[in-house]
Amino acid sequence: MKEAKEKKNPEISVSITISTWGAFAVYVITGLFLIFGFHVVRNKYSVDLISDPTLTLRLLWIIEFPIVVIIYSLFRRNPEKCSYFRAVGRSLVGLIAGALINALGAVSLGAPIGMQSLSKTIHWSFLMSVFTVVPATAVLGASWIDWHRIFASLKPIGIIEHMLLVPAYGAIIGGWFGAWPMPLDWERPWQEWPICVCYGAIGGYIGGQMVSLLTFLSEHKNLKLA
Repeated sequence: MKEAKEKKNPEISVSITISTWGAFAVYVITGLFLIFGFHVVRNKYSVDLISDPTLTLRLLWIIEFPIVVIIYSLFRRNPEKCSYFRAVGRSLVGLIAGALINALGAVSLGAPIGMQSLSKTIHWSFLMSVFTVVPATAVLGASWIDWHRIFASLKPIGIIEHMLLVPAYGAIIGGWFGAWPMPLDWERPWQEWPICVCYGAIGGYIGGQMVSLLTFLSEHKNLKLA
């Protein structure tokens, strides 16, 4: 009887909610830190993605990672059981695991694996991990059921889960489209790995944020009309 009761009343994952304007604020803050990263690279080191992709990518993910962790850890599942610092700690694990997954994915799709490209691939993978894996790790932890439902079944529930899904897929799709010019015979410096892929991923990430915001606003409007 006790077991039957437990099956009927499974534990529900609870997370802090956020409004549409709250999501907009999160996107603005993370976007400003990304802009700040480019500003530091350009004005302090006088380089960019084309002239020094390794340094640029390293500074971008190092600047963007802390703010992403600080913000998304606030929206962790079951905050009464998972402390803020635990969410931060698992985000560090997510950063490394996500970078490894992104690096393996890039290499399997044809990214160069020579020593000259190794550092570029590593830091590109860390930046992609910040875009795709770190927010979800901070919020969901190791909940395989939630990961599968959101990212595989594409069934996010609520604003926070949309904030995890849409920008992440935007970064991946943007990076994939960004790779298209690489094999073309244009002989432009920005065609080298991972420059155009990185521009595509950043564009896709920001585009994903905009799409998710429009979705939130549309749903909010429909609820008002109803």
